[in-house]
This record gives sequence, C-alpha cells and structure tokens, in this order.
Amino acid sequence: MDEIIEALRAVNEPVAVPLELPEEDALVEIEEQLFVALGADFKEFLLTVSDVVYGSLEPVTAADANSHTYLPEVAAVAWDQGLPRDLLPICESNGGYYCIDEEGLVSYWHDGALAEQNWDHIWDWAKEVWLES
Repeated sequence: MDEIIEALRAVNEPVAVPLELPEEDALVEIEEQLFVALGADFKEFLLTVSDVVYGSLEPVTAADANSHTYLPEVAAVAWDQGLPRDLLPICESNGGYYCIDEEGLVSYWHDGALAEQNWDHIWDWAKEVWLES
C-alpha cells in the first residue's frame, strides 16, 4: 500500500485548484449520509490519495461537497442508475462505475451487471487501473 501511495504522489498533476484530503470527521459524516460503513481500505484510500489528480480517471473524493467527484453525490447518481446499494462507487468510467463492496472487493459495474474481472483491494485497483489510465 505504501509504495502505491508513493507512486500516486509522484505522478500527482498540478492543477489550478488542488483537491484536499478529508479529515476523519468528514468520513464519519459521509457514512451517516449514505447509511453505510466505509471499509478500512476505502477510508485509508480517501484519507491518503483522494487529492491526487492523475490520468484519465477521477476517483471519488470526500473533502469538498461541491466537487463533481464528491462521494455522496456520485453514490446518489450511481444508485439512481441501478448500482446495487451494497456497492459504493469509487470512480465513474465510460458510463459505468468501479465500485467496492463491504469486504473491499473492487469490481466494474456497467449496464446493470458486474464485470467478471475484480480486484481484491482498492490498492490493487489503484495500481492496475488508476496508475495505468
């Protein structure tokens, strides 16, 4: 995990208005808004790299409620489009969503179905998908 965090930090692109990392209190508020617990890995991801701007993917964020990547807003849209409520979106992509379940398994959901490929941890997804985007 630490090496993936370092790799993401190394490729972080400068932007005019940089993203911010959330405080743990913000994650508690998000859990209360969504009526779902964020898994430990997902929390760590949000707390350590959700401010990284890199590649063609824009993972969810948790610090700025006005951002188009703000987790509660992305979740509301994804659930409205049919993503099962037991899955949390981590990133919109090509009309579908990379999503995470309560066990930390990451999958890709599109057109009402989960793809066969999945990743055991969000850090595997970050390395194999986000860093390659």
